[in-house]
Amino acid sequence: MKNIFTYFALGFGLFVGNVLFTSCEDKLDEPAENQVTSSEIDYSQSQNMIQPILGLYSKTYAIGWEVLPCLNVRGDDVNHGGEGDQQAFADIDNYIYDNNFWMINSAWEAQYRNIITSYATKDQLEAYKEAGADASKADQYMAESDVIKAWYLLSLVRNFNKILIPKASDPSLMLNQSLVSQTDGYQYIVDEMERVEDQLPAVRPGERTDIPGGVTRYTALAIEMLANLELNNWDAAAKNAGDIIGSNKFELMSDYYQLFKTPGKLCKENIFELQYSDFGTGSGDNKSHLWAFYGPQGWTPKITGAGSGWGFWEPSEKYIKFMLDRGEKTRLQTTVLFTNRGIADLETDSKYATLPSWISNTTPSGDVINDYARALFASGKHYLPSDQLISGRTEYGSNKNFTMIRYAEVLLSYAEAVVNGGAIQNGMSAVDAVNIVRTRAGLSKLTSVTLDDVLNEKFAELACEQGQRFWDLLRYKKYNELSYDGRTFTVDKEFLPYPLKQIDSLPVLAKEVAAETAATQKSAQ
Repeated sequence: MKNIFTYFALGFGLFVGNVLFTSCEDKLDEPAENQVTSSEIDYSQSQNMIQPILGLYSKTYAIGWEVLPCLNVRGDDVNHGGEGDQQAFADIDNYIYDNNFWMINSAWEAQYRNIITSYATKDQLEAYKEAGADASKADQYMAESDVIKAWYLLSLVRNFNKILIPKASDPSLMLNQSLVSQTDGYQYIVDEMERVEDQLPAVRPGERTDIPGGVTRYTALAIEMLANLELNNWDAAAKNAGDIIGSNKFELMSDYYQLFKTPGKLCKENIFELQYSDFGTGSGDNKSHLWAFYGPQGWTPKITGAGSGWGFWEPSEKYIKFMLDRGEKTRLQTTVLFTNRGIADLETDSKYATLPSWISNTTPSGDVINDYARALFASGKHYLPSDQLISGRTEYGSNKNFTMIRYAEVLLSYAEAVVNGGAIQNGMSAVDAVNIVRTRAGLSKLTSVTLDDVLNEKFAELACEQGQRFWDLLRYKKYNELSYDGRTFTVDKEFLPYPLKQIDSLPVLAKEVAAETAATQKSAQ
């Protein structure tokens, strides 16, 4: 099956500006990167209209390796690796935030840059539409741009609370905008997805032939569902999830272990994923995420010569013990790569002195995870077995996709909405939805579920992925769960700080920080 990179290889111009918010005013006058001038484009040619939207996908998939770890390390399911090494990253995990830390600034910049790119993409598509090109296709691609924009806005509003919502491709307009509250930010996402969802193809991403793996109506519904959960709009969230479930387009991949590996690419479970490829060849062009960040520093791979990782992403011991207490094997063995040192550390707790025989530092794929300094465990969901690398490729994880939203999350989010009072859809109860997920994991079915049961199932199923656990705990103010292994979480640590470089560039941020500081000082008096 073709993937999206087959189409990238055709060659096209990227219709975007190179906008960095570190020095907003200076950058506005710089020439755009890879920009194609309007005089060079025949906008009447419908067949070329795919080029700007492919450019946006390319920018989305090329998001910096540092962005997702920075935003997703704060839950009790995952720890940073390497105390004293990249200390500011370790501090984020411990709820100590430095607004001058480059990773926080990069996370802000990268997401806003791609939001601006989404508007630039729409500008180009509007030009095609006005020149007489296929209007319905232009509307579809513009809707896809809005879905990608909504994904970034969801991340920004979750992590930074009050945010700026750009309204056009001209970033200078942001200098005069007001901040939007978190509630209004979530509502904006809901409204946007409601506006565009019917313009999108009602297929699985993997079914698309024009842009394989591109976003669809169901991606929009899933993002809308996540925003509605944050708003406690239980009926709406249940309806969003119910529409996805009732489409009968999605199903859980039977092999949970392979879901996160090569066989899981564009499978029937995936609703949104970042795509990468080495084009099936052992040398030459390679579009890859920097998976080494998540991988073990030391291993003996089954395939000699396969590169190891950096060791900065570690499933928490709290999560591992939670899973052992539940009698889990399938999901624990998939999520955690064990070292002998980590196993020995677990066994120092008398409750876990005798571990299941399958717990080993050898993965089911035959790679041996050696002891290394930065962590006791490594992430199995970010691991590609060495025998799944294309011959000739040695980079850790090369050719692996990055799954962002999958059907299991939709099922469990539906259950969450229903136990909170959301209306049942398609005759499916909350316990039915939870049991579909449990069955794949090899667990017995439940006869009823409470909110805590659903949250526990989400913990087991989604650990170490996209920070879902952190948002779940915040939504229900379960702050005590985030105070673990010496950490102390307080409500004032819910949001990352605005990056210092952005405060220096955007007056509205400086004003907000000054107001917050004054309020804190007043309350302390």
